[in-house]
Formats: sequence, structure tokens, C-alpha cells
Amino acid sequence: MNKLPSLDKLKHTSSGNFLLLAGPCVVESEKNLFEIAEKMVSLTEKYKIPYIFKASYKKANRSRIDSFTGIGNEEALKLLGKVASHFNIPVVTDIHTAEEAEIAAQYVDVLQIPAFLCRQTDLLIAAAKTGKYVNVKKGQFLAPSGMKFVIDKLRESGNENIMITERGTTFGYTDLVVDFRGIPEMAEYGKPVILDITHSLQQPNQSSGVTGGRPDLIETIARAGISVGIDGIFIETHPEPAKALSDGANMLSLNKMDALLNNLVQLRQVVLNL
Repeated sequence: MNKLPSLDKLKHTSSGNFLLLAGPCVVESEKNLFEIAEKMVSLTEKYKIPYIFKASYKKANRSRIDSFTGIGNEEALKLLGKVASHFNIPVVTDIHTAEEAEIAAQYVDVLQIPAFLCRQTDLLIAAAKTGKYVNVKKGQFLAPSGMKFVIDKLRESGNENIMITERGTTFGYTDLVVDFRGIPEMAEYGKPVILDITHSLQQPNQSSGVTGGRPDLIETIARAGISVGIDGIFIETHPEPAKALSDGANMLSLNKMDALLNNLVQLRQVVLNL
């Protein structure tokens, strides 16, 4: 297990618990953001879990042109900054171009590189140059060993504030699998390794043009990740996943987070005592 990130607003880092990145897929509204953040802050205080609030300020990778992409970049980023300030918690959001890195860094604590963009050198360099923590999701097409070169790019750009995230590997055209052998392999690079549970359960390339998912398996994948010593987990959650404007098919309902975290915290203690 690797050391958790050193973020000023990150609490409970000495609890021995896994790091949690959780929130909605995308910024939908202030009301939605605050409802989710309030619940998650309450739960992570209850279980002493280091917590980073997650929401994309826009979604650039959509299957169809009529899919929801966001409420507007500036408005969404300001709302993320408001969440960070109001709840005194760190926030992570995705960026898609080099130009976005400096803009988003004014509002959030962690910049996230989407899986499809994990090899984009200009994007990695721009994110690194901000000095912020950078969380890079492993591409669905990339072997775990390929993340070494991603880390090298960030380090050679002057930034050691790095996390890497497993989010499943393409298995045929419409499914993903998690190869848990890759987690200890990536951990050898000395940076926190996160398991993106909800995106690992996506079923892309559906005939409807809307990505499917298997939220019924969220706890299964989460338990497996905790068991192999993952440093953190990433979960998208929403009060009403069926009404979410993006990725609702693989999100966990917000009212199920308490039971899940309770189980995972208990399992984590078992793993630490082995």
C-alpha cells in the first residue's frame, strides 16, 4: 500500500482506511452537487475515510451528439470550487485538453486524465505543470506496465503528485474486465493506485448509443479491490441514478453508500491485520 496524497483538506489520512473518490458523473446543478457532497461528507466522517469529492465539469467523451455534456464550463467549475470551500474537502475533476489544465486548476485540488487520453503527452505535461495532484486513469487498451511511462512523463515535467487508476480493460466490443494482477504491478511504481469500480462495470458500445452497466456488481468489485490492497476506490453515485444526466446505468444509488462503506471499512481492517 502506498502513501495517500498530501492534500491540505484531506482528512483521516492516519485512519488506515482506503482513499475514496466519489460523487456524480457530471455537474448537473448546485442542488444535486450539494446533496451528494453533504451525504458523502457525513458518511466519510462517520467511517473516518479520507475523501475527495468527484464530478466532471463537462463530459467530452459521449457516444451520441445529443448526449448531455454539461451546464457550462465556467458555471460548473465555480460550483466545484463552492463545494470545496463550503465542505472544506478536496475536489477532483476531469480535463480533456492542455488548455483546460490551468483553468480547472484554479478551482479544484486534483486534475484527472480520462482513460482514453492517458497517453496524450501535451495533456499530461500541462496537468503536471500546474503543480496539482494528477490522477491518470489507465486506458482500457493499456497494459498495467504501460502506466510506468505515464508516470515518467509527469515526473519529467516536474510533478511527483501522482495517482493512477484502474478502470477495467476492454473485453470484446461491449464489456470490460478487471485484471487484479495489475494492481500490485502498478503499486510498484510507488504512487497510490485507485480502483474505479463503477466505470469498470460499464458496458460500452450498446446499440442504443447509451453505455450500459452492472451496478449490481459494485460491491463485488469493491470487495475484491480492498482484498488485494488497493490504496483507494472511485465510485460514481447519484440520488436517482435512473434520472442522472450521464452514466446513470453504472452508478450506485446514494442511499446504498452507507451499507457499502460499512462493509468495505470492515474488510479493510481484516486486510490490514493479515
